[in-house]
Amino acid sequence: MRGTARRQTVARHGQLKSPGPLGQLVKLIAIAMAVVLVSGMGVAAYVYTDLTSTVAANSVDLEGQEALPPSIGEYKHGFNLVLTGVDTCEEAYKDLFPGRCDGPDAEGTLNDVNLLVHVSEEPRRVTVVSFPRDMMVPIPECTDEDGRTHSAMSKQPLNVAYSDAGLNCVVKTISTLTGQEVGFAATVTFGGVIEITNAIGGVDVCLATPIRDKHTGLNLPAGTHTISGLTALQFLRTRYGVGDGSDLGRIGNQQQYMSNLAKKLISGETLGNVPVVLKLATTAIDNLETSTSLTDPMLIVQIALAVKSVDFSDIVFLQYPTVTDPDNPNKVVPDKQTAAEMWDAIEANAQLQVTHENSSTEGVILTDPGPATGTETAPDATADPAATPENVVALPDSIKGNSAAQTTCSNGKQR
Repeated sequence: MRGTARRQTVARHGQLKSPGPLGQLVKLIAIAMAVVLVSGMGVAAYVYTDLTSTVAANSVDLEGQEALPPSIGEYKHGFNLVLTGVDTCEEAYKDLFPGRCDGPDAEGTLNDVNLLVHVSEEPRRVTVVSFPRDMMVPIPECTDEDGRTHSAMSKQPLNVAYSDAGLNCVVKTISTLTGQEVGFAATVTFGGVIEITNAIGGVDVCLATPIRDKHTGLNLPAGTHTISGLTALQFLRTRYGVGDGSDLGRIGNQQQYMSNLAKKLISGETLGNVPVVLKLATTAIDNLETSTSLTDPMLIVQIALAVKSVDFSDIVFLQYPTVTDPDNPNKVVPDKQTAAEMWDAIEANAQLQVTHENSSTEGVILTDPGPATGTETAPDATADPAATPENVVALPDSIKGNSAAQTTCSNGKQR
């Protein structure tokens, strides 16, 4: 097992960030609802012939993938999806990202955003775990899309897995790290994020203080903004514009966006508008690479139906816990003991309570804590105890995150 990468990666990861996972989650729900909400054989035929052929052409096999049942409804114990954003050079958008397609930044493609989305059995809960791209982890032996085997590496940043052996390697790396079986996966590029956010009509974000980031070009005053296209991408990429300028702070900022995106989708503002859903479905499919397990639109329908009624308090965004890398103070390594507590709570299908209190140096601040959970003292001592969840787990305070029922605002900086 080798401790060094086979190719030299470039220094661009310090500034570039892809919010691809957001677009992927949009795709999973939106394509599904495009089939569910519209009627008529003509639309059904369009979805099957056009979207199915496009997805299948861009799909990737996952190692160890078992044959799937005809309906996701047979997944009685829930399922996992890995969603990743990559910084592929795209000719159509290269003018927006000078140097990405030529010069020192042109080499390789990095998986700069990495999420594992866990959907539980009944009662349905959705937990989205973000993995820092610079977290130093073992990269296992992987097979790329051309069938070539890439040997394992003992310690590398997570975001080299895609350049090493593609989407399958990202999934295998995360699955090995977490012990979670992954049945579905997808990637999206910078351009895909731009097109998808345009199709959805933008997402509302809150800034507690202004953001001015010369690295991404983002310049937004404090307040609430509806962002889309390039501005949304800049918001999701910004690192120096929030908190202490770290990748961990950026994750909190991205989770604010994902939380508001989930609210917009589930509230019906998007999924209740048939033309918007059809446009979103087509746009997302055209801009995604998926595992072969996600090539059937009706399977995606079943995934969407499984999560469409999940309460906001049961949609939780978490950061995978880390500690400083003893070999490099600018990197982090997994905090496996704390992570084990997190996975135990997720596997128990508990309602997760984030106990971490954000500091002034983090990417977001909590402005609305949302409704009380079962572990908190009820404001009314006569409240019916049956109204509180019976299965609530308070996570260790080193695990950052929030639920979709809470409101966070970007802790903007001017750099």
